[in-house]
Amino acid sequence: MYFFFGGFIFSSYLCSVNMDSEQKALELGQKPVGRLLWQYALPAIVAMTASSLYNIIDRASIGQVVGADAINGLTVTFPFMNLSGAFGAAVGVGASTCISVKLGQRDYETAEHLLGNTVTLNLIVGFLFMAVCMIFLDPILYFFGASDVTLPYAREFMEVILAGNMITHLYFGMNAVLRACGKPRHAMYATLFTVLMNIILVVCFVWWFKWGIRGAALATIISQTMALCWQMWIFSDKRELLHLKRGIYRLKAVLVKNIISIGVSPFLMNATACVIVIFMNRQFREYGGDMAVGAYGIANTWGMLFFMFVIGINQGMQPIAGYNFGAKKYDRLMRCLNLAIISASGVMIFGWLLAMLFPDTMARVLTHDPEQIRLSSIGIRINMLLFPIIGFQAVVTNFFQCIGRVKISIFLSLSRQLLFLLPLIFVLPLIWELDGLWASLPASDGIAALVAFFVMWKYMREFRVAKT
Repeated sequence: MYFFFGGFIFSSYLCSVNMDSEQKALELGQKPVGRLLWQYALPAIVAMTASSLYNIIDRASIGQVVGADAINGLTVTFPFMNLSGAFGAAVGVGASTCISVKLGQRDYETAEHLLGNTVTLNLIVGFLFMAVCMIFLDPILYFFGASDVTLPYAREFMEVILAGNMITHLYFGMNAVLRACGKPRHAMYATLFTVLMNIILVVCFVWWFKWGIRGAALATIISQTMALCWQMWIFSDKRELLHLKRGIYRLKAVLVKNIISIGVSPFLMNATACVIVIFMNRQFREYGGDMAVGAYGIANTWGMLFFMFVIGINQGMQPIAGYNFGAKKYDRLMRCLNLAIISASGVMIFGWLLAMLFPDTMARVLTHDPEQIRLSSIGIRINMLLFPIIGFQAVVTNFFQCIGRVKISIFLSLSRQLLFLLPLIFVLPLIWELDGLWASLPASDGIAALVAFFVMWKYMREFRVAKT
């Protein structure tokens, strides 16, 4: 009798946990949108900002302890990181968006199979990317803008990063799924843990043990591995609405197609960023040498710190927009969009003010070399010149991805980098040399924001007509 009563209590507990998980998904269509966006975006903002701060601390450690050549070599690896992120985003963002829509439709079985397919795809893509890049590492790094001086530093860093690439892909993929499943705080905790552990290990490996740039890479992989173990433990809990179990890992063509069709937008955005950074590195090396390459890396690092806020807002918007679009609650969908645009614009204006007032201080955090400080200060100001309008463009691009308008999202993703920035980085230096290369960054920002405005205006007209 006690066994029966205990079993009844335990079964009731499992049901209540499942109901709680389902309620977290249903609240996306019920709670006030402003409160929801704050609830989902804040953990993502904290996580993304902490991650960006880690990158600053990581680069500061390398720049201050190892030297200017090391920070220049690290900049050469940016295209690798963008390309790896492109493949990871194709799976992680695509899967999380599909899961959000399926939860909005209350199709929990398909959502669970999407979870399993996410794990399998991340492992396959991560392994293939690692294998190909390891084989051709030196030629790729030279193509990315490395010189004989910076190549050893770039190679040391990437050998470790590529060795743990499967872990990195799965870690970011699981974090995206956590947010889609109504667990933004868990995603934040995973990222915060990774960042804090990274900082501790960087201090140990770089400052104390003097392992140099390889130590920084090793700190990244170890911290991601520890966070991934916790993520997998969460998804192994059978009390969760979506959890890992047998029968969901086998790839299904229709699910993979849906994941990739949505993930192709962030993939192309990151892949295009990779191409742009390659050409930027090569152009900076041609017009200013390795020091200019390092200055671009420093300016880009600070720019990404504020852009991470916008990415966090977009990540918070994604499950809300995806769910309400799937549930056909269009008023809530548009309110979510408007609040995201206002929030993103406010953040970028704040970043712009800091860049205009304190560029020297920002540069000194990452390097002690006087020439690199001078070049970086110029770059920080020019790179962030039109930041007040970038938030709008980024949110609108993500909005079309959230509602499954893949072609529009792809166009907006590619417009700034491929259609505008790529030609400008070759044309403007012919007129103003190094200054022209820097100027290509805000020029492309301005054009892309205008395009996003007109595309959104056209869509809103069609949307209002469809509603009536």
